[in-house]
Amino acid sequence: MKAAVWTATDEVAVAEVAMPHVPEGWALVRVAYNGICGTDLSILHGKHPRAQAPLVMGHELSGWVERAGATGPAEGALVIAEPLISCGECKACRDGHAHVCRRLGLYGIDTAGGMAQYVALPPEVLHEVPAGVDPRTAALAEPLAVAVHAVALSGMEQGDTVAVYGAGPIGILTALVARHEGAGHVVITEPSPWRREVAEGMGFTVVPEGSTMAEALAPLTDGEGADTTFDSAAHPSVAAELTAVTRVLGRIVVVGVYKQPTPVDLRDICFKEQSVVGVRVYTSADVTRAIELIASGALGLDGFPTKAFALEDVTAAFDAATSGQDCLKVLLTPLDGAADA
Repeated sequence: MKAAVWTATDEVAVAEVAMPHVPEGWALVRVAYNGICGTDLSILHGKHPRAQAPLVMGHELSGWVERAGATGPAEGALVIAEPLISCGECKACRDGHAHVCRRLGLYGIDTAGGMAQYVALPPEVLHEVPAGVDPRTAALAEPLAVAVHAVALSGMEQGDTVAVYGAGPIGILTALVARHEGAGHVVITEPSPWRREVAEGMGFTVVPEGSTMAEALAPLTDGEGADTTFDSAAHPSVAAELTAVTRVLGRIVVVGVYKQPTPVDLRDICFKEQSVVGVRVYTSADVTRAIELIASGALGLDGFPTKAFALEDVTAAFDAATSGQDCLKVLLTPLDGAADA
């Protein structure tokens, strides 16, 4: 089969590789689409601490069951993968929180993933997608599950004024879920002019160039600050102002993953009695909820800007994902005729 293989720092190319070995009881999935995320970019640049070359990357995948496993979706079913690999033995796993396993791994990072024509997966990580859902939209389920998890952990209440830092894929998806769950106002700040336009087009309040989140929130909150603040940017400049833009007894949710320890105003957290919660991936229930939201059309994801590249054009796809200038999510597809012209 054909697969995009990361072979060394900044080197990825399509190659002919052996069909994946399918362990007893596992399923074989024919891949439809696979999204490229920031983690894949880190792997490409040799900066991921666990990924080892050669590797077939990709953990945001949709596809059809080519060969059914001992359990799970039947042959022919459209599925998405919940790509987490947990040990089942640590305290988090024993307590039912496998998504924060002490030794958590992912398909596409710690073992072969979805940037290929086929991938072998255990049936328990496959979620069937309702008939009629576009496989291209279904590929958004994994990042959408992150947003679902973030909003669920936030304790956001109906009518809240919500601040979102970053209008990348996770930021926009978090904003969409927050609005769907009843946020009164959602304010987004983003340095990219194109991404600001996307957020405005989706009906969100966007901090204008030259202004600040605090200035945008002031008239909406009588100067109190956001009830709930989501940091999907994971930039030190954002961390420095999270507590200042969040109200007394407000909630700060760190969705983006910081690459290094970053200063936060802990005195402000004390004086304002703010709550801070971290987000790591999602639970199975979050994935199920993400699929429900996609199938219902409640979030309007048909307007979410994506661009599909043929598997053979993997280098161009990674270049597009790096620039992030004309789409929020870059997809790779091994399907004939499915790439954008």
